[in-house]
Amino acid sequence: MDTLTHTAVGLFLCRAGMNRWTPRAAPILILAANVPDIDIVAAAGGSLNYLHYHRHLTHSLAAMPLMALLPVLLVRAAGRKPIRWAGAYCAALLAVASHLLLDLTTSYGIRLFLPFSTDWLRLDLNNVVDLWIWAVFFLAVAGPFLARLVGSEIASGGLRERRHGRGFAVFALSFLLLYDCGRAVLRARADATLEARIYRGSVPLRVAALPGAANPLRWRGLVETADFYAVADVNLAGEFDPSSAAVFPKPEPDPALEAARSSATIREFLRFSQFPLWRVTPAAEPENSRLVEVFDMRFGSPQAPGLMASALIDSANRVVRTSFQFGRIGPR
Repeated sequence: MDTLTHTAVGLFLCRAGMNRWTPRAAPILILAANVPDIDIVAAAGGSLNYLHYHRHLTHSLAAMPLMALLPVLLVRAAGRKPIRWAGAYCAALLAVASHLLLDLTTSYGIRLFLPFSTDWLRLDLNNVVDLWIWAVFFLAVAGPFLARLVGSEIASGGLRERRHGRGFAVFALSFLLLYDCGRAVLRARADATLEARIYRGSVPLRVAALPGAANPLRWRGLVETADFYAVADVNLAGEFDPSSAAVFPKPEPDPALEAARSSATIREFLRFSQFPLWRVTPAAEPENSRLVEVFDMRFGSPQAPGLMASALIDSANRVVRTSFQFGRIGPR
């Protein structure tokens, strides 16, 4: 999820009661809710390096104890005032866990079991930016201030103001839990809708219903068959017509494909991509060369690429150069 959502969850955990666990709970929880994203430093090594290290060990269960310790040590050193070490550390652990769970709900996914398994896990429940979550979280942040303005008793007692903040925080966290449970039900319905159809005479090998940022009833349906990918809009409030799906054929076997697979850039991309579609086209130069491109169909298509990698293959099936781009989705 995005940084604002992680930060708000850290704040709400504090207001919901964890501020009793230790002094200066707010900075500890906000930092802990964001600390796995310290892997942003990998972007200094280029986009491919970022693809490899983003949501790497810092987003794993094995690294959680260390990730939780870092914000506690930072706040203690910066504040130079006592904290309750046990309470602060337990609170930070929960905040780090919230980060991992939120990132798990996206289509990008995380490698939760590194270094023991490199498998990407994802729930496909939320877009990286979800407008409904933002709206409710904004209400929960602004609510205590609005309550203070309309309630004269709040102006004379800080205790009730804190209770208003606690109530809004509990509301926001409860909404997030129920919202994702609801989205899980809707995603299962969308998956079932996609699996129950035939696409140009072909049965699906696998499907994925991918979330959007606004309407929980509308999903981007991704279907893989033996010969092509189909992409269709799934509106759970209406009928689904599989004939309206955009179709992207898979290429025939080609030595250029195998040559591209041998390159380090393509290998790294394929470790991440869970729905790769290949395309081979002639290249202007060198003579008789071909451009091999591979797209992650979760984040676009050949018509509107998101995450993609490419390799230029010469007439002797040697890799001339490779490239990788995040395209329109940008680093996360």
